[in-house]
Amino acid sequence: MTGSRHAGHRAGADPAPDPAPDLARKGPEGAPDPAGPAVADADEQWQVLDSELRARSHVVALRTDLVLMPDGTSAERDVVVHPGAVGIVALDDDNQVLMIRQYRHPVGRVLWEIPAGLRDVAGEPISVTAERELLEETGYRARDWRVLVDYFSSPGMTDERLRVYLARGLSEIDHAEREFVPRNEEAHILLAWVPLDRAVELFLAGDLHNGVAAVGILSAYAAGRDGFAGLRPVDAPER
Repeated sequence: MTGSRHAGHRAGADPAPDPAPDLARKGPEGAPDPAGPAVADADEQWQVLDSELRARSHVVALRTDLVLMPDGTSAERDVVVHPGAVGIVALDDDNQVLMIRQYRHPVGRVLWEIPAGLRDVAGEPISVTAERELLEETGYRARDWRVLVDYFSSPGMTDERLRVYLARGLSEIDHAEREFVPRNEEAHILLAWVPLDRAVELFLAGDLHNGVAAVGILSAYAAGRDGFAGLRPVDAPER
């Protein structure tokens, strides 16, 4: 990509993309339904006129795309390309969630989180990544796995996608059986069991801040109202 910033630039004779589909529910004779639009995310890709890779690290890359808008103008959008991640809400028989405290350099804090990790092993199924991360970070295995929630962490700037699992039927593995040797920040992780409703209170009070932990814990709290009967199976496809 060359030249100056393109925000608001009209893209010459390039055709505008098809307008987004009208997702509004229709009432009698095509009138808008007072219930409002159907609320469900959908795949859609606007035309990219140009793209430039600006930086790459061992985890992420930074790319700038020139995107054609529906009105024929174009705008630059920076994208942090990310491999994705998993998170695990591990609940014991007393409805306590297993939390870890870990130093996070970008924000200059130690944060209480749920076990989580990158999808950085090529070809590894997502559920296997979650099992591995739970064992590596906490020393626990789980017998019962369900999909809790899927989400994009910050879709205005990154394609990072996360899947959060609910893990129950926990058993601790003896240290002698653990192959993973923690390094760097992970060598200083602390563990704590926190009642699920107390963890919700801590987020609402502003005492906890980790994003995947907030999404996972609040989702588990809501899903627990029907005994987790509405959760998807562990191998449910991402949509």
